[in-house]
Amino acid sequence: MAFSFSFSFCLSTPTIPTLLFTLSLLLSFLTTPASSATFNCSATTTCQSLIDYVPQNTTTLNAIKTLFNISHLRTLLGANNLLLTTALTQNVTALQKILIPFTCLCSNGTGVSNKRPQYIVKPGDDLDHIATVVFSRLVKYQEIAAVNKIPDPSQIRIGQKLWIPLPCSCDEVNGERVVHYGHVVEAGSSVEAIATKYGTDQETLLRINGIADPKTLQANQVLDVPLKACSSSVSNNSLDAPLLVSNNTYVFTANNCVKCQCSSANNWTLQCEPSTVNSTGCPAMQCQGSSQLFLGNTTTSGCDQTTCTYAGYTNKTDILITLATQSTCAAPPPDNKNNASRMGLQGSSWSFLFAAIHLALLFLHVLQ
Repeated sequence: MAFSFSFSFCLSTPTIPTLLFTLSLLLSFLTTPASSATFNCSATTTCQSLIDYVPQNTTTLNAIKTLFNISHLRTLLGANNLLLTTALTQNVTALQKILIPFTCLCSNGTGVSNKRPQYIVKPGDDLDHIATVVFSRLVKYQEIAAVNKIPDPSQIRIGQKLWIPLPCSCDEVNGERVVHYGHVVEAGSSVEAIATKYGTDQETLLRINGIADPKTLQANQVLDVPLKACSSSVSNNSLDAPLLVSNNTYVFTANNCVKCQCSSANNWTLQCEPSTVNSTGCPAMQCQGSSQLFLGNTTTSGCDQTTCTYAGYTNKTDILITLATQSTCAAPPPDNKNNASRMGLQGSSWSFLFAAIHLALLFLHVLQ
């Protein structure tokens, strides 16, 4: 594709900052791939989402936490399945992917992060630098300008707060509630490879991202990837419903009184236990109907395995705990012996019938 550019000069001379900003936009246009992916929402709602952040320079978990306005380090650690003992000063090397958890707001057919993160403009910043360098191309400068109602992208001031609209969605996919993950495509990857890695299929990825031809996938493109969430007993009336936790991540809920973890190794069932980060003021989490089981405890009787599970909360002192029972025994194999016996009896019946007919015909022949 060929591009042509024309410039017209007015009597007034453009300011140096405006010229520099125009030049940076031109360079960005030539070097940054245009994303064909879209994040659609069919209803007005909120949910928890994930997105990749790929820092261009070595940084720390604390710097990332601050940049994305994440309230607690444990929230960032849970999204990346890191130990709770991991330090704030832990280094994150350049180009190392870190999953960013955030609240998605779905409205007017699309989804963006709910008023966060808020970025404070620094000396030397322009919208294109903020979009492509600071936030590693997760958004475009036009999107930042639109949500912040900035008519002239070259006119921002030091100290100004900007809402960075990270792309996201809350829609069900193929009839299931999922965790929407903004995956930054790596060079040399393909739609089929991404689908296989994250447990979906190519057709689904193409459809929800509005991509007609998988060959148009580009490096650094943000792709909407639906992640399967662990099943749970959380009530629809709970303040954290729906509690969607994807594989190899954990979250804190019920005012940090409960920690829940998802692992495909546990049959895709959410595993919850009392939290160790905030035990003050949390109620005793004993299952109703059991004098021995507390949240996370399991007992087995024959083929039945009963677990004390988390069912949601309405306030800090009202946490719902319930008993869930499932069978651990495999279904018995078909009774081949009985089937063989029935077949044998049926065979004997046919043999007897044929013999009777043969005798009757012989008797008639003798009479003749």
